[in-house]
Amino acid sequence: MEKDYSEQRSEILRELDGLRVEVDTERKIGYLILDRPPLNVVSFKGRAQIRAIIEAFDEDDDVGVVVIRGAGGVFSSGGDVKRFPEIPKNKMSDLADNIGAPERCSKPVIAAIEKYALGVGFELSLACDFRFATEESLVGLPEVTIGQMPGSGGSVRIVRIIGLTKAKDIVMLGKRLPAGEARDVGLITQVVQNAEALDELIHDYAAKLNALAPISLRALKRVLNAASDTSLKVALEVEGHSYEKLRWTEDYMEGINAFSERRKADYKGR
Repeated sequence: MEKDYSEQRSEILRELDGLRVEVDTERKIGYLILDRPPLNVVSFKGRAQIRAIIEAFDEDDDVGVVVIRGAGGVFSSGGDVKRFPEIPKNKMSDLADNIGAPERCSKPVIAAIEKYALGVGFELSLACDFRFATEESLVGLPEVTIGQMPGSGGSVRIVRIIGLTKAKDIVMLGKRLPAGEARDVGLITQVVQNAEALDELIHDYAAKLNALAPISLRALKRVLNAASDTSLKVALEVEGHSYEKLRWTEDYMEGINAFSERRKADYKGR
């Protein structure tokens, strides 16, 4: 079923530009769909809307897991390059703030990649917690081939994910990697055969994630993200304080009782 978020995020969510929102309340999945056929190019206006949609999902009790995917069997070929020269010079230095919304979201975010995830499309997926792709998919940051560079966080995140040496090889040559190769270097979580298998994987992951204690998941995502972009000392402090706080939640006690009684836990998010 579709869900209207226009009242939750003011004018920014009115007249979505190449985007669509759906919520599967039964599976507790919120779908952000890139929807500008045939290649689902992401507009400049759409970037702020992506952020607003993710933030709305983060506050929606009907959503436990967020999924970003493209319409028509394509994730996204990238940004609206032809219109970039129309954007004022001082309006494109903070693009990473909007495209980084999945990373800041307290809930698990899955990128479901089909056909292409290039440029800002791939940058958006890199900010997600899980990246699933079909076998025929290609991913990459080809901006250097048109005299530019990634500007929405991609060049930084790819280094943190796979390391400097391999990142330079991929980004400085503007390579487009087949999904299998991207998985082998750590850029893709899992590769499946086709769209049907991709749907099954999304539903399976969402079910497993939604069965866990949401407070614990939020804390764990925060700690893992901190471990990737702070010092060891800071990350350990974040972990320690998060662990301490979780000890006093109702869900933790429910987990202990379920373990002791050999039954499935029923978490309430408290």
